[in-house]
Amino acid sequence: MSALRAAAPDDVPATRVPALIRLARPKQWLKNILVIAAPGAAGLLGDSTALFRTGIAFVCFCLAASGTYYLNDAVDVEADRRHPTKRFRPVASGEVTVRTAVTGGIILIVASLGLSFAARWQLSLVVGGYLLQTLVYSLWLKHEPVLDLACVASGFVLRTIAGGVAVGVAISPWFLIVAGSASLFMVTGKRHAEMVELGDRAGGHRLTLTMYSREFLNYVRAVASSVTILAYCLWAFEKSSAVGNPVWFELSIVPFVLGILRYALLLEQGQGGAPEDLVLADRVLLVMGALWAVSFAIAVHGS
Repeated sequence: MSALRAAAPDDVPATRVPALIRLARPKQWLKNILVIAAPGAAGLLGDSTALFRTGIAFVCFCLAASGTYYLNDAVDVEADRRHPTKRFRPVASGEVTVRTAVTGGIILIVASLGLSFAARWQLSLVVGGYLLQTLVYSLWLKHEPVLDLACVASGFVLRTIAGGVAVGVAISPWFLIVAGSASLFMVTGKRHAEMVELGDRAGGHRLTLTMYSREFLNYVRAVASSVTILAYCLWAFEKSSAVGNPVWFELSIVPFVLGILRYALLLEQGQGGAPEDLVLADRVLLVMGALWAVSFAIAVHGS
């Protein structure tokens, strides 16, 4: 809250719509595609009702995430101004006032909770849990080493759960382990990229970066990627044993593992600060993702 008061004198009277859109970070909405994972694995995306409810879950998380970005940028305005790239964000640069960011964030969050009831009321609990987790992270856990990694990763898991809750399907424990460990893998890679990019200035941007070593982050990434691969293999074989033509579930393991290894290589090179940009910019990752999606779709709908 002190950051809000400190930034108040820098508020400007006018706000441009493009700046508000950038503040919402539409690129980050790519993460919310995770809501289709559970309905897709259950083969329900061909059902109009399930597809509608999945779409509602996607929009809810887009609104909720953008709302938290509005509030987070208002709180972190001073820290962002010391960051080499984040200082160009709308609030840090003065394009959007702190007051406007707070007001817009509240509106988006309320809208996300209200819309969730259009799918199933249970979805509102997941969205509410995501918002609570984000609030706790912004106010406390972002300053606690290890817990900050787990908290950010849990946001991805909640997206996965939301898709299942929206359409009313059970989610395999192996599936949740894949989502959680893969998320931890990506989050740790993001912290490593920040450490490489900021160097000695890392502590001024994120306190926990002063408490991590590159060796520790490498260790966490190795553990997380190993669990991800193992859990996916177990889940794929579990699914294949339940269908008459199991080969496509088993074949999906190959592009999945290769994609994880490719991403690990890019992280080792210091990339990963913006996972969504990294995935979309690397052709090999896109090819691996497409091959995995095709094999998985055939496995689900061809059985």
